[in-house]
Amino acid sequence: MASTDTTAAKDGTSLAGLEAGLDALETVQTGRTPFRKTLTRKVLPPVVAVALVLGAWQLLVSSGIADDPATLPAPAAVWGELRASWLQGTLHQYVWTSVSRGLLGFLLALAIGTPLGLLVARVRCVRAAIGPILSGLQALPSVAWVPPAVIWLGLNDRMMYAVILLGAVPSIANGLISGVDQVPPLFLRAGRTLGATGLRSTWHIVMPAALPGYLAGLKQGWAFSWRSLMAAEIIASSPDLGVGLGQLLENGRNTSSMSLVFFSILLILFVGIAIDLLIFSPLERWVLRSRGLLMRN
Repeated sequence: MASTDTTAAKDGTSLAGLEAGLDALETVQTGRTPFRKTLTRKVLPPVVAVALVLGAWQLLVSSGIADDPATLPAPAAVWGELRASWLQGTLHQYVWTSVSRGLLGFLLALAIGTPLGLLVARVRCVRAAIGPILSGLQALPSVAWVPPAVIWLGLNDRMMYAVILLGAVPSIANGLISGVDQVPPLFLRAGRTLGATGLRSTWHIVMPAALPGYLAGLKQGWAFSWRSLMAAEIIASSPDLGVGLGQLLENGRNTSSMSLVFFSILLILFVGIAIDLLIFSPLERWVLRSRGLLMRN
């Protein structure tokens, strides 16, 4: 009898130890990350990378390998363009003209691409009819839509938004379709057992389970939106449209000002990085953390 009690006690101790170990593995540290660790892991690496690029750029100019300003301007010349735009009060106008168009066009594409993706993913006959077309449209360069959009709609903001929609909607829809295809059938059967059918199944089961693929489609959709807008602004220029970043780049080409060209390219790159860091990266971290795939260090 004593041996049985001893064995039971040992088993209980082992189970308690195992539960404690599992609890420790599942525990997420919610404490605030020290500033020094944040500085060394997240801030310092990109700063060093930018410094190295600027150093190599300046070295090419100073060494005489690329000493022609018409080919490669010095970083100081590009900084001069930035300073002049800031002092003239036009810098924020260039950025806001393009960013406002890009974000509004992306939201319109989101409103169209999401229900379209769900419809294609959930209805077989619609998928057979539209699925290949969406894949083909996604592969089609966005710049190809600029000439017909100008002919159909004229040189106005509607033309810009049309080009953005044609570039972004297929990516958002295909991302959602891919996410829905990866939803385990067990989830759907469990939902039907609990009474989740139709729109309730889509809202409570399909969309949450397809969120990672949907988010990837959103990121790609924004990339297509931004590239489509830049193509439209470069090709279609009009005083009524204002000066966005794409038009600023084209102005640099027309005036053979490589410093203005590089300044425009850096602004376009900066906006793309900023949107990703401020919107999509936090969303991606939240999705991964909610699924236990990302631990706070």
